[in-house]
Amino acid sequence: MKAFTTLSGLVCPLDRANVDTDAIIPKQFLKSIKRSGFGPNLFDEWRYLDHGEPGMDNSKRPLNPDFVLNFPRYAGAQVLLARENFGCGSSREHAPWALDDQGFRVVIAPSFADIFFNNCYKNGLLPIVQPAEVVDQLFRECEASEGYRLTVDLQAQTITTPSGQSFAFDITEHRKHCLLGGLDEIGLTLQHAEEIKSYEAARRQSQPWLFHQA
Repeated sequence: MKAFTTLSGLVCPLDRANVDTDAIIPKQFLKSIKRSGFGPNLFDEWRYLDHGEPGMDNSKRPLNPDFVLNFPRYAGAQVLLARENFGCGSSREHAPWALDDQGFRVVIAPSFADIFFNNCYKNGLLPIVQPAEVVDQLFRECEASEGYRLTVDLQAQTITTPSGQSFAFDITEHRKHCLLGGLDEIGLTLQHAEEIKSYEAARRQSQPWLFHQA
């Protein structure tokens, strides 16, 4: 998992509430568990003018010129600005995979669906909850200023606007530790690899019959 420390990223404003995980990555693209390759199908039904299916050459599909992700000014955005209840619907972990594969590292919204919120942390994506009035302000500033960027400092737990205004955000110490170190659940376990090896070696000595191979 990629570590997260600080980010100064271009912001893309997705001005829609209750964006569910089937909108983030439609069900027909859930056949792979590789965690990569989902970016081109992020928001597929809004992003393209045709119906997408696995295996299609997305570079040849007609883009929806009215969908914000297709605006040239937001190309390469790493911060997604969203409305309330982002990530609702089914619990598919492919949703944060698709956002990450597209290049997003941060999602800012007034609220998130619980399962999506937790899945973000497990995949190196930082979901940040801010009051509705702050999100409203960020939408206004982003839409009014091309090239609008936010600086997100995980250690300091702050979001800073181009004007220097700063907003604090909450995160548990455990989640912060994992993101700063780029540690998913497997990574956390491997921090104790030597203790695990020692335990297994001692158990082989004390209970050898458990390891007998026929």
